[in-house]
Amino acid sequence: MSTITNSIFKIKFWGTRGTRQVHSLDHTKFGSNTICVEVQCGERVLVFDAGSGIVNFGVDFDKRPSVQNFDLFLSHAHYDHVEGIPHLSPLYQKQNSATIWSGALKGIVTCHEIFDFLMMQPYFPVKVEKFEADIKYNDIADFESLNLGDGIRIHTTRLKHPGGATGYRVEYAGKSFAFITDCAHSTNAQDDQLVAFLKDVDLFAYDCSYTDEEFEKYSTYGHSTWQEALKLRSAANAGGVYAIHHMPFRNDDELERIHKDMKTENANSGVAYDTKTVKL
Repeated sequence: MSTITNSIFKIKFWGTRGTRQVHSLDHTKFGSNTICVEVQCGERVLVFDAGSGIVNFGVDFDKRPSVQNFDLFLSHAHYDHVEGIPHLSPLYQKQNSATIWSGALKGIVTCHEIFDFLMMQPYFPVKVEKFEADIKYNDIADFESLNLGDGIRIHTTRLKHPGGATGYRVEYAGKSFAFITDCAHSTNAQDDQLVAFLKDVDLFAYDCSYTDEEFEKYSTYGHSTWQEALKLRSAANAGGVYAIHHMPFRNDDELERIHKDMKTENANSGVAYDTKTVKL
């Protein structure tokens, strides 16, 4: 059994937008980048999704001389979750190593193929062969649990999203964090499987693309609401939930109102923004 000598468990949001980046004066407080979340477990660095936010993660990672390896977990391969990969600077440096993980994508592509297809002519001029880091690619089976060593365990679940997606739960040093993005819900029934997956988690990030009032219009898009996030938190007895996957049409004023409403119901919850950091 691994001995935990460093109990630091820290979450940093590098990108919280969904669908595409946004750049305007109405979209500054909560950030412009698409999904990327870093989780530090002791000396280990785990990254969840590779939207445009992962570019800034890479810049920051390059400034950490004592850290030369990380694990990257992909929820799925829609553009807003992988668009930062070709611009991830640590992958171009031979002193680094990275382990890439991806859940099953309906048997269409493997984890390695996600990278190959994303970086091919005529869509991108540089191929994966230009990466100089030592990279390993791993495919994750549905509902698989992983022992990463150093006292870190990862549990996975399938999410309801067009083309499929994977949710992750990280357990380390007696604490836990779950990453649940691009996930639809039913207005008629609670998702008992997801409630069980989130049971007693200290904190989770959740797809809060819409409000309950908007949901009927977008119910087939494969996303959820901030009100559903709070219901899940209560049902799972989770410590808190942070909203992610903010839609491009959601401006700072709207997100601020949602943030206040979420914190009113649960002080440990709210709306995540680029560079938001939480220690467990």
